[in-house]
Amino acid sequence: MVLARGRTARSAAAVLAVAALALTGCGGDDSFELQDWHAPGQNASVGPVLIRYAHVAEPKGEPWQPGDDVPAYVWLMNEGDETDRLVSASSPNAESVSVVNADGKPLPHGVELPPDKLRQLEPTNDHLLLRDVREVVRGGDFMKITLNFEKAGSVTFNIQSQVPVYDSSPSPSG
Repeated sequence: MVLARGRTARSAAAVLAVAALALTGCGGDDSFELQDWHAPGQNASVGPVLIRYAHVAEPKGEPWQPGDDVPAYVWLMNEGDETDRLVSASSPNAESVSVVNADGKPLPHGVELPPDKLRQLEPTNDHLLLRDVREVVRGGDFMKITLNFEKAGSVTFNIQSQVPVYDSSPSPSG
């Protein structure tokens, strides 16, 4: 009887392991595999939109000061069947947050997120700009940000300012 329970438990564990592998996907090289995505930064999700590597640009030479416009970067993956759109963002730590192109010009219609495509909002691409930050932002500091998507809805999470490569001191918030 004990032997039968042990086999049943092992069989059940094997079935669960196979099911977990099937659910996480075993796609080809061009597929998006969340478990293989080890990007630094903050992560979140809302509906089918995965949010990865969300961070505020590192301060250059000194902390970001009140009144500064501070760039923020994020990778977005729409795992849904329909195109979505990042339409806006906000933060209590800034007067406003704009979705801008690489030249800093506002994108009034946001950023399109086609299904199964990774969209990297980075310095040389479209990205977020926290306008007129309200307090000093040092490398390692966290602040709240809300991203608003046309279909997936909104999500609020903490975003971290990158620790400058020249700064070897411990993070004040860590």
